[in-house]
Amino acid sequence: MPHASPEPSLARAVVLLSGGLDSAVTLAVAQSQGLTCHAISFDYGQRHRVELDAARRIASHLQAADHRVIPLDLRLIGGSALTADIDVPKAGASPAAIPITYVPARNLVFLSVALGLAEVVGAGDIFIGANAVDYSGYPDCRPEFIESFERTANLATRDGVEGRPFRVRAPLIDFTKAGIIRRGHELGVDLSLTTSCYDPYDAGLACGSCDSCAIRIRGFAEAGIPDPTRYAARPRA
Repeated sequence: MPHASPEPSLARAVVLLSGGLDSAVTLAVAQSQGLTCHAISFDYGQRHRVELDAARRIASHLQAADHRVIPLDLRLIGGSALTADIDVPKAGASPAAIPITYVPARNLVFLSVALGLAEVVGAGDIFIGANAVDYSGYPDCRPEFIESFERTANLATRDGVEGRPFRVRAPLIDFTKAGIIRRGHELGVDLSLTTSCYDPYDAGLACGSCDSCAIRIRGFAEAGIPDPTRYAARPRA
């Protein structure tokens, strides 16, 4: 007979870990609350797959209980500069309300898989590093989406309907990038282990000119903390 999954516990959490600044600091926040953290990353066909190596380094650095990398090839649907043959916008490109680096339904899919893992390992909390202040306007990084998914999670799972609810937590949702960097520094996160670039060079250098690099560069400058990133070309903050 199959074993029943353990009941959700506030002592355990599943943390989405991309390898970037936001998710690394989110993992550190969860760890600082005394939670046993199960990190989960996705190999979704992203052009910046170097982030998976960063995620592995961060999970080890922050001593996550375990770290799973889930294969999920979103190139099969495409529709994004991160998963299709579409150029990543560089400095000087015309801004868009929702840029082409948005990956259709990415956080919706990732949170759904993380929810399944949470039910299996008995984690009552799911942490995501979504940031709504300066994160390119992605709709799946907004508070209303996080709140809606939590409601759905508790309608769609056995544990949820049997009175063992899940919480979806986005502790950095109202932080600026500078605030996230400062928080990570306070928690002792080695920020040099993280990566943000959407269009990295083969040698591992960040391009320095994509939207994500620009946000990172400006964040470190505003935080007053040296940026440890190796850039191929580094514009002014």
